[in-house]
Amino acid sequence: MDHTSTVPEGVDVTAPHSARVWNHWLGGKDNYPVDRALGDQILAIHPKIAVDARAGRAFLGRAVTHLVREEGVRRFLDIGTGLPTQQNTHEIAQASAPESRVVYVDNDPMVLAHARALLDGTPEGATEFVDADLRDTGRILAEVEALLGLDRPIGVSIIGTLGHVPTLEEAREIVHAYMDALPSGSLLMVADAVLPERGSAMEALDEWNKEAALAYRGHTREGFASYFAGLDLLDPGVVPCPSWRPDPLDLGTAPDTDMYAAVARKP
Repeated sequence: MDHTSTVPEGVDVTAPHSARVWNHWLGGKDNYPVDRALGDQILAIHPKIAVDARAGRAFLGRAVTHLVREEGVRRFLDIGTGLPTQQNTHEIAQASAPESRVVYVDNDPMVLAHARALLDGTPEGATEFVDADLRDTGRILAEVEALLGLDRPIGVSIIGTLGHVPTLEEAREIVHAYMDALPSGSLLMVADAVLPERGSAMEALDEWNKEAALAYRGHTREGFASYFAGLDLLDPGVVPCPSWRPDPLDLGTAPDTDMYAAVARKP
């Protein structure tokens, strides 16, 4: 049985889509048979992909919490939101600081339909959604200026999204366009796949790119680190997601994952 009761306008259920497959790996219900079929096919080749998905999500939670509690950030830009699950950026931020303001950016019709229904923030804060492609930096930054303002530091999160940009050079230019426009003290949070040159991860990637509507490319560690050029990395630097400031109870139990992460501050 299909997990979803209705199909939002503009949603193609004949081809698997990244946000919906990712939702399946996270245990969500906002996906269709075609998404689950590819998701399970990838899992059969490379079971660690579900660990990667959860690791990226858990990193987002720890990073946003750190920015709110330790860095005093109250404004957030979440680029490539994906389908809402548990512990979205606004929920994490507003749990510690109810006055936090969050702008989400995505252009997937299903994401938009669900986000508008589910992404409700606190009365003290604000939660807004921008329907745009992450490559449309000028338009998104104009919305950010209107909705968040550019007079205080902003926390930018891009989780599992930059691999969908066809080349590393283009992805890096996109990241730098955002950070160049934001105030000093703004922080960049990125998690994405750093893949070995061979093995089941690459087999899974090949299968994904044959079947999915939106292709994906992995990173080398050096390529991933290049997103943070010109910024000041927070400790512990570029590391697998579970190693980025793990919760005390998680020490010594970090799962093996290809998802890497880092947080860096604009000088």
